[in-house]
Amino acid sequence: MSQIVTIQFSKAGKMFDFNAGALVLVKGDHVVVETERGVGVGQIVKPPVEKDAAAAASLTLVKRKATSDDMATVERISMKEQDAYRFCVDRIIERAMPMKLVRVEYQFDSSKAVFFFTADGRVDFRDLVKDLAHSFHTRIEMRQIGVRDEAKMTGGIAICGRELCCSSFLREFQPVSVKMAKEQNLALNPNKISGQCGRLLCCLDYEYETYCCLRKNFPKSGKRVRTVSAVGVVDKINILTGTLTLKLDDNKIIVIKRDEILGDAAPLASPAAASVATPSSSLRPPQRSREQRPDPRRKQEKTSLESYTQTDRTEKAAPAPPIERNTPIVTTSSEAVKTGQPRKKHRSRKHGHRKQSGTTPDGRTPTPSSGV
Repeated sequence: MSQIVTIQFSKAGKMFDFNAGALVLVKGDHVVVETERGVGVGQIVKPPVEKDAAAAASLTLVKRKATSDDMATVERISMKEQDAYRFCVDRIIERAMPMKLVRVEYQFDSSKAVFFFTADGRVDFRDLVKDLAHSFHTRIEMRQIGVRDEAKMTGGIAICGRELCCSSFLREFQPVSVKMAKEQNLALNPNKISGQCGRLLCCLDYEYETYCCLRKNFPKSGKRVRTVSAVGVVDKINILTGTLTLKLDDNKIIVIKRDEILGDAAPLASPAAASVATPSSSLRPPQRSREQRPDPRRKQEKTSLESYTQTDRTEKAAPAPPIERNTPIVTTSSEAVKTGQPRKKHRSRKHGHRKQSGTTPDGRTPTPSSGV
């Protein structure tokens, strides 16, 4: 059997399991361990637990229990982190870089310094890294984080008046959605359901499952229910007090308990009553479908074609009117062109002059007859 201890490296940070080996450790002790990032000092948050040797074989051994010198080194590293933070902020302001420095962490052996920052997009910080490496003579790592991690590192007071959950006890972030706020009948006001980080409050997830279980015993909003003394539609539900608000048929509002509901009520108007109330709908003639409706355009075209055919037949069947011998035949210009005759020019009408009465076609005045 082996002793397994759970260690955290920061307050409300992630927890890791290590193999205590032969060391006698208790909850609250500080130990020196080897991690992926290097050597670090952590605190035991859970008492040692005995497990099989096979399960503990894959875990890293604890180096030693932290001494007073180790704790003094931790204090000196904390001072170096503050100096590095101020120096980096000054360089960011001088270069007008679009980024915000959140925190600086040094390894226990000062072999590497990690600078945590937030930014809207990618940032070119190569010149900044050169300045930091030249000043602190150590490995520099720039790590971009999100706004929720920023709130966890900086801490603060929430709108409820208590310390932020993420910086006090919440070790891992859970996904939060607007559906959780709707299920709890909260006002969808961003100022009331958002935290210091600008995201939805983490506490919306705490009671979500409880609200879902209690809501199963209540009817849905908009459903008609009946009680001993009234019948109405469910308007509002208060899960905490176990009451419902009913809107009666006469628009009266009453508040009842969940136990007073006897069951579902009949709909307000039955289909038979609706048919009796509107008898004129049954007297309407059935409307023709689109395929059965006659096409007025086709009918009009057909009628016009028949009229053209009938007119042509009438003109062919009708006899031509007789031509009198004494009547002079006057041909138009178009007919003259067709027959090959030369077109007759009217000089008197060339410039819009009207033909004088009592003149011959060639413009001369006729000679009076001997009988006049």
